[in-house]
Amino acid sequence: MRRLAARGAAGDAGEVAAPATDSTDCAQGRSPRPRRLIDLCAIWDPGAFLPAASWESAPGITRRRLNEAETLSSVREAQLERLEAARPRRPGSRERGPVLRMARQQPPPWVHAAVLLCLLCLSGAIEIPMDLSQPPTITKQSVKDHIVDPRDNILIECEAKGNPAPSFHWTRNSRYFNIAKDPRVSMRRRSGTLVIDFRSGGRPEEYEGEYQCFARNKYGTALSNRIRLQVSKSPLWPKENLDPVVVQEGAPLTLQCNPPPGLPSPVIFWMSSSMEPITQDKRVSQGHNGDLYFSNVMLQDMQTDYSCNARFHFTHTIQQKNAFTLKVLTNNPYNDSSLRNHPDMYSARGVAERTPSFMYPQGTASSQMVLRGMDLLLECIASGVPTPDIAWYKKGGDLPSDKAKFENFNKALRITNVSEEDSGEYFCLASNKMGSTRHTISVRVKAAPYWLDEPKNLILAPGEDGRLVCRANGNPKPTVQWMINGEPLQSAPPNPNREVAGDTIIFRDTQISSRAVYQCNTSNEHGYLLANAFVSVLDVPPRMLSPRNQLIRVILYNRTRLDCPFFGSPIPTLRWFKNGQGSNLDGGNYHVYENGSLEIKMIRKEDQGIYTCVATNILGKAENQVRLEVKDPTRIFRMPEDQVAKRGTTVQLECRVKHDPSLKLTVSWLKDDEPLYIGNRMKREDDSLTIFGVAERDQGSYTCVASTELDQDLAKAYLTVLGRPDRPRDLELTDLAERSVRLTWIPGDDNNSPITDYVVQFEEDQFQPGVWHDHSKFPGSVNSAVLQLSPYVNYQFRVIAINEVGSSHPSLPSERYRTSGAPPESNPADVKGEGTRKNNMEITWTPMNATSAFGPNLRYIVKWRRRETRESWNNVTVWGSRYVVGQTPVYVPYEIRVQAENDFGKGPEPDTVIGYSGEDLPSAPRRFRVRQPNLETINLEWDHPEHPNGILIGYTLKYLAFNGTKLGKQIVENFSPNQTKFTMQRADPVSRYRFTLSARTQVGSGEAVTEESPAPPNEAYTNNQADIATQGWFIGLMCAIALLVLILLIVCFIKRSRGGKYPVREKKDVPLGPEDPKEEDGSFDYSDEDNKPLQGSQTSLDGTIKQQESDDSLVDYGEGGEGQFNEDGSFIGQYTVKKDKEETEGNESSEATSPVNAIYSLA
Repeated sequence: MRRLAARGAAGDAGEVAAPATDSTDCAQGRSPRPRRLIDLCAIWDPGAFLPAASWESAPGITRRRLNEAETLSSVREAQLERLEAARPRRPGSRERGPVLRMARQQPPPWVHAAVLLCLLCLSGAIEIPMDLSQPPTITKQSVKDHIVDPRDNILIECEAKGNPAPSFHWTRNSRYFNIAKDPRVSMRRRSGTLVIDFRSGGRPEEYEGEYQCFARNKYGTALSNRIRLQVSKSPLWPKENLDPVVVQEGAPLTLQCNPPPGLPSPVIFWMSSSMEPITQDKRVSQGHNGDLYFSNVMLQDMQTDYSCNARFHFTHTIQQKNAFTLKVLTNNPYNDSSLRNHPDMYSARGVAERTPSFMYPQGTASSQMVLRGMDLLLECIASGVPTPDIAWYKKGGDLPSDKAKFENFNKALRITNVSEEDSGEYFCLASNKMGSTRHTISVRVKAAPYWLDEPKNLILAPGEDGRLVCRANGNPKPTVQWMINGEPLQSAPPNPNREVAGDTIIFRDTQISSRAVYQCNTSNEHGYLLANAFVSVLDVPPRMLSPRNQLIRVILYNRTRLDCPFFGSPIPTLRWFKNGQGSNLDGGNYHVYENGSLEIKMIRKEDQGIYTCVATNILGKAENQVRLEVKDPTRIFRMPEDQVAKRGTTVQLECRVKHDPSLKLTVSWLKDDEPLYIGNRMKREDDSLTIFGVAERDQGSYTCVASTELDQDLAKAYLTVLGRPDRPRDLELTDLAERSVRLTWIPGDDNNSPITDYVVQFEEDQFQPGVWHDHSKFPGSVNSAVLQLSPYVNYQFRVIAINEVGSSHPSLPSERYRTSGAPPESNPADVKGEGTRKNNMEITWTPMNATSAFGPNLRYIVKWRRRETRESWNNVTVWGSRYVVGQTPVYVPYEIRVQAENDFGKGPEPDTVIGYSGEDLPSAPRRFRVRQPNLETINLEWDHPEHPNGILIGYTLKYLAFNGTKLGKQIVENFSPNQTKFTMQRADPVSRYRFTLSARTQVGSGEAVTEESPAPPNEAYTNNQADIATQGWFIGLMCAIALLVLILLIVCFIKRSRGGKYPVREKKDVPLGPEDPKEEDGSFDYSDEDNKPLQGSQTSLDGTIKQQESDDSLVDYGEGGEGQFNEDGSFIGQYTVKKDKEETEGNESSEATSPVNAIYSLA
């Protein structure tokens, strides 16, 4: 009778999420929730045990049901018969006693698919509970080819488990390795790992060899692989002196590297002796063997040297070979860079063109062998002029597109993970315009052994049948060797219950004494495989392997499975019950698998409850309970939407979620399926993600992940960022002409915003090296343009792409192209003549740039002369951009000419420009007039200066108000040069104003003119009288005037009282004329008219007496001057009698001249 020894592994303690999924690829480990993997892997085919929740469990342990002994009781036999009827037998089992044969039931196909996935996702053999006896199992070991760093201690790993715990020993080169005799060698505790310590000295090379680990306990011995220990080597490059390599231009060349043999092989790369990488292309490239191949040598290849470098992995060192130098023989020694991209470059340099020929591999055919599962690398390197192109083909079929890729500028074909169908004939075709040639490579695929059916651990019960199968394939066909506990099976004691049939060992009526570890070694000339599989014989009552009273929470409407992992031998039967009901759960929405797992096809709310599983065999019974809770699903009801955003804007992605309130919700975001780092430009809220200042790096897919402990929901949106375009690349100059060239480029990525324009810039290395100038602009639809060029410019071009978002970074510059020279075709612009001082004139101009110089030694012929004269031209040659003419008159116009000249000749006749010598300060404005039409405004008028001495730039007016001694704030007004009038609004009707006006040129303000406004007629008098009436001198003056008036009145009064006539004849020697009737008697008669005011006198506006025509004034009585007053107001003058110029008369000559004496004499 057959049975299973165990089923199901223990689930996690506590809450277990158990929503089942459809077929999950557990081999790839991509499920975010391991529970789903466990659910799938809990399904097995009849008779095979696959654990439900043990990640350390092994695939496909085969258990055969027991052929129960005839001595079993009838009750036990009946139980076994019922078990046999319920579970089909496997082939090869043997019946004993009254056991019925049952027809084998075939499981559905999807069950086998699930079993296959479980085999992929589980590793190692099934774990028998460690408290049960079991043979050793190797759990960890070093790789077969174990290369170590000589600077470190050596570590050879070997770990195993078993009950009892195994002991370890090693062999070296198939002989026992006595660890105790070597003080450098030790074994880790509770492990078989070897440690070889070199801290106290020793050479690692002494320990190279083949090692094998043996793990042993009383039930058997397990073996590790044969581990080949090698010490890494990085030998030095042999010293050699390399002569220069002489080669004709256009000929092929191979520079051999020949690196020293290292372990592992070093990585080869070529650099110059100054550590600059060698630029490789389809003409110059490195082969897989490390050599550097030149399909044809060009003169430019002499510009550097070539050194082969080897980098060793373990020592992290780089060794450099002595550098090769090239000497290229050429028919055209001038290395014109403009010919590099010439469409017929080789003929332009005088290099003969020739058909392709192969440099590697040589000849027309070769063969290559590759092992199955490795990478196939085919290489063809050809010479020829022009450089040939390489194409690859497979005879009788196509290249495997999913595995084939081209490398090294199409010179190499790599096919990954080679299989037998990749064998055949491949050929490479090298072609140029002169012809083509081909090379055929015959590929043979061999194979080291690989498993078809790897032996599995076999757990049997006493009296049970079973088998170990070891099937492998390879090319050539591998041989199979069986061993038991590390010894050849042929040398083991004979066992009547064991039969070897090629790659299979058959066990019949197995007993407990049959426990052992069997090794299967399959090998051919390309390698070997070694597998351990133990045979264990157990008799165990049922036991539950999972925690008791487990809580499982599941999502509504999902499919789920309740596991009840158990172990027992013979295999127990398992039944399920819900909420203590007596009926077994099977059928309808429930399905019980042979491993005992209960599947609920679609969870409903009413499925919530307590489920009990009961395992029974002839040795006893065990049970466990599982409580099932049903939760609402997590759903995103408002998902993020695809968006297109410009760089620098703000984007918001929504994600609103519904979930079961008893579960904790977590909302996270992924970008391009990786966790999103929330930086300072991002803000994550419960229902949205906001990105501020969107940048190009923000473009990608954004996934909102709403998850609870049990489930999750995803929603994805794509953010497209309109960014600046990538830089154009691969600039090429063609169609080289004397005044034009064609520039071609490859556009860069437009970053989601179409390219609208291309800007071509140039740089020249003579006038402004390193400075780039715009040359021309082209539509975004073109990638080739003809550029018009100027003479004698060493051009270098670059291209900038423009789209709606902005400009790309400039492309890498093109090669240089120089045009021939010519005389200038233009003269400098912006010619000016301006004075910097009043006696000079500075002539300046904008210097011509590189594109208008047209030749070397650009200079300028400067001419000048005074305008409107017949003077001859003055001239001078200038190399800069300015010239100063000295000793010039002030502000005089000049005629100026500036002509360009280079070594090829002069430019065209220049235009005449009018300039002026330096300016000076202007003279004062003329006829400055101040008028006051009313009490509210004052009008100012003036004329332009007589001598402006330059260009007038304006007038400056300064004025202030004053009232007696009180002065107001000065105000400044600036006027344009054409303004000659100004009207001012008075601030008050009493104050007067003082105005100062000057004209301005560039030099500054000139001579100023000052005027005051007239005083108002009434207000000024009253105001002045009120102002000076309080002054002491004014009071004294008034008193003196009053006294004089009084004296005059008294004198006149006395005269009138005496008769009113004076003899006057004696006073004059001129007789009276007959026309004067009043002097007939020689006397003067005073009349009433004498008391009238003098005619011609008037009172002035300021209160003073103004003399006009009267001879009888106080002034006439002074001696040669006007009367004056002291500071206290006293009168300091004297009245004098006005005399004739020649004589005086009689008694009047003796009269006192003072006023007092005059009064006494008159009296």
